[in-house]
Amino acid sequence: MCGTDGYQQYILLQPRTFAAVKKRGVIFSLLCVAVCAWYGFGVPDKNSLPAKKVPINKEQLGEHLFFDKILSADRSISCASCHIPEYGFADTMPTSTGVGGKKGVRNTPTCANMSDRPYLFYDGRAGSLEDQVHFPIEDGNEMALPMKEAIKRLRASKQYVQWFAKVFGSQPTEKNVSEAIAAYERTLETSNTPFDRYMAGNETAMTEAEKRGRELFMSDKAKCFDCHFSPDFTGDEFRNIGLYDSVRLTDEGRYKITHNAADLGKFKVPGLRNVGVTAPYMHNGMFATLREVIEYYDNPYKVVTNPLNIDTLLQKPLGLTEQEKDDLEAFLHTLTDDRFRKK
Repeated sequence: MCGTDGYQQYILLQPRTFAAVKKRGVIFSLLCVAVCAWYGFGVPDKNSLPAKKVPINKEQLGEHLFFDKILSADRSISCASCHIPEYGFADTMPTSTGVGGKKGVRNTPTCANMSDRPYLFYDGRAGSLEDQVHFPIEDGNEMALPMKEAIKRLRASKQYVQWFAKVFGSQPTEKNVSEAIAAYERTLETSNTPFDRYMAGNETAMTEAEKRGRELFMSDKAKCFDCHFSPDFTGDEFRNIGLYDSVRLTDEGRYKITHNAADLGKFKVPGLRNVGVTAPYMHNGMFATLREVIEYYDNPYKVVTNPLNIDTLLQKPLGLTEQEKDDLEAFLHTLTDDRFRKK
C-alpha cells in the first residue's frame, strides 16, 4: 500500500470503525443542513442566488459569494456555474465555459469534501481552501477578474459592505473574501450514503453486488485502494495513470508546479465521494461514464499506446471480468450522498 501502511488503511475501511473516522463529515453535513435551512433550500439550481437575508456568519456570507456572478469579469458566471450543486458541485462538461465563452484547460473537480485536503487542483498548486479561491476568479479562461477589482466591486455594493461589516467587522478584503468562500465550501462535506450506512453496521444498506464491488475495490487485483484510501477515498497523492504521452496528451500536470521530472504527467488523486454524479471523468474529462473509467484502468494501453512515466501499479492489465466490472461500478454508486441521489 502507498501513502500509509496497510494496517492503517484496513482499519479505515472497517464497518463501525469507519463511521467514527468519518464523524467529522457528519458534523459538517449537519452544518450544511443548518445553512441550507437558514436559506430555505436544499440543493439550489446552478444559477440561483440564495434569498438575500442578512448573513450572520462566514459560511452564509461565503454562500452568497459562491452563487453571485459579481465575481466574474462580465458578471455572467459564478462559482456555482461550474461547481453545480445538483451534480456534486462539479460540472457536466469535459472542461467548463468561462467568461466570453472561453474554455478551461482541465475538468472542473468537485469542491465538496475538501475540508481535509492538503492540496487543491489537479496539479496541487493551492495548499488550502483559502488559497484556492483566487485562482478561478483571476483565471483568464474562467472568471477573469483580478482580485483587486473584485474587492472594489464588493466595496461598491452597499449590501456587501453591510454584510462584511456584520460578519468580519471590516470592509471586504482579499483575505476575508477567501475566508468566507472557504468557510462555505467546508460545509459541503457528505457522509449520508449507502456505503456509510453499511459501514455503520446496516448490512442491508448495500446489495450483494455492491459488497462484492467493495471487496474488489480493496483487493490486490483491482488496486483501487492503493490510491483511493481514507474516508474520502483519496490519499492526496499525485499519480501518473497513463494519460500523458507528450504527443496527443500533453498536459504535464504536477510537473508544471514542481519542475521535477518524476512528476511528469502526474495529477492529484481525486476523492471518490459522489463520483457517480460528477461525470465526465479524469483531469481532461475524456471519459463520459464510470464504466469507461473502469475499462481504462483494466488496460490503459488500449487507450494510450505509449504512456510516459506511467505508475508501476498500471504497467500490467488488471484482467477484470465483466462481472467484476459490474460489481465495481455498483460499489462506486454507493458513495453518492442522499442529497444528490435521483429520486
